Order: sequence, then structure tokens, then C-alpha cells
Amino acid sequence: MNFDFQHPEILDVVHRALTEDIGSGDITTNSTVAADRIAIGKFYARQSMIVAGVELLPLIYGEMGGVDHLSLHVESGDRAADGEVLASVRGKARTLLTAERVGLNFIQRLSGIATMTRKHVDAVAGTGCRILDTRKTTPGLRRLEKMATAAGGATNHRIGLFDAVLIKNNHITAAGGVGEAITAVKAAGVPAGLRIEIEVRTRAELEEALAFGAQHMLLDNLSPAEAAEWIRFINKRATVELSGGMRLDKLRDYAVTGPDFISVGAITHSAVAVDLNFRLQLED
Repeated sequence: MNFDFQHPEILDVVHRALTEDIGSGDITTNSTVAADRIAIGKFYARQSMIVAGVELLPLIYGEMGGVDHLSLHVESGDRAADGEVLASVRGKARTLLTAERVGLNFIQRLSGIATMTRKHVDAVAGTGCRILDTRKTTPGLRRLEKMATAAGGATNHRIGLFDAVLIKNNHITAAGGVGEAITAVKAAGVPAGLRIEIEVRTRAELEEALAFGAQHMLLDNLSPAEAAEWIRFINKRATVELSGGMRLDKLRDYAVTGPDFISVGAITHSAVAVDLNFRLQLED
């Protein structure tokens, strides 16, 4: 998949991860491994997974130096089997050992997100509903984690507060009501192309939001039966997103009610890292 791994935020987070781990130097490796030792290292999957983040390895090794060959055998979005080699690298043994944990941490975390996301995407397959990610991400890693959800097949929602309008219940309270909130957004001059999304909690709020021209409804914490009823009432006058309590085992029950989207925070905030292994072999 075509992700921008050269984005300044990603370059910065890779640099910070290396600095955090290495600090003033890898005492163990530098004490036990000769500086001229050459080795080959391979990253192995130890379970079935959806891969994400292997494209960070060239950035990691590029900053470290001491590597003369790197091959990525998969890319973000690919499915890898247990035992499959994801990447192989040749260079100074010291470099490979010192960079090992940072590389593993990124790929394990991001592939965990992609793998969990794919399970949710598969659960709604054939219904016409798409899975959305959320802003419930690890601070500082949002761009990477949203790349991982996309690798798993989800649709990226807003990156931050700056690129979409989403009026939530506390905004409605602060503005004085649904109509007041929508009117204020329109008066503020929303940039062209940005749709107005609003969270509604009652049928009265839903009707008011439609009357004031909301284009995207966020229906939160409904049962499947309630979701079906509200979606029939909306009748394509706005796109519909369901959220709140969207557990994997219940996801299809919601998807068949006809929403355009289901947003799931768990695909980032509750994803479990996948199992990977890095094996080193000295070159004769």
C-alpha cells in the first residue's frame, strides 16, 4: 500500500525511538561484539498476521548506518504466515543488535493494529458498511497507527481536530443545543469540502440535526434494533456512522442495519502486539 513513510512526523518518531533506546550507547553489544563483525538478520512472523510498519526498517537502519543490504519481503497490508520472513538485513553485527528492539517494537505494535482491524473489516464484509478508525491512539503515534488501520482495511477518519468537523455531545451542551451548534459551525465558515458530522443521542436531536442540514450522523450507543429504526428514519438524507460498544462479536448485527460506517476505537486502543522474532547469524 502507498503510505508516506517519509512524513516528518514519522521520521521524528523513528529518531526519538532510537534515541530513547540507545541513549549514550549500547553497552552490552559494544562490550561483547567486535566492531568488524558482519552478520545477517531476519525478521520472522511467529503467528498469522496482517503486516504493517516494515517500511520503517529502512529509516531505522538509515539513521543507524552500518547496513549494506536490506530486503523487505512483504509490505504493509500483506498477510504473513507463521514462520514467514518479513525482512532480511546484512551489515555490522553491532548495528543489527542495537536496532533490533526498535524495529521489533514498531512492527509488532503496528501489525497488531492491522491484524485486529482486518478482523473487524472481515466481520462486516458484504454489507456495504466500512470500518472507521478513531482518535483513540497512542500519543505521538497517530499517523503510524492510522496507517496500520488502513493496512488492515479500515477507512481513516479525521487525523486530528483540524481536518474535520465533528460536533459531539459536549459541543452541543456548550453551544446550547443541536441547532445552535450547527448554525455556529456554518457561521464560522467551514472550509470547502468539509462535511458537518454531529453526534445525536435522542430522536429529537436527530430530527433537529436533519432540519439544520447536518450531512453525517454519528449514532452512539444504540442497540441493533434502534440503529435499524433510526437509519430507516434518516432514509439516506445523511450518511450514518454507528459508534459505541461496537464489539467484534456483535459487529455484523449492526452492519446489516444499513450504516455507511462503524467507528471502532478498539482497533487502536486495545490491539495486542503480534509475535515476531529477530534471528542473527554471523557471516563467515
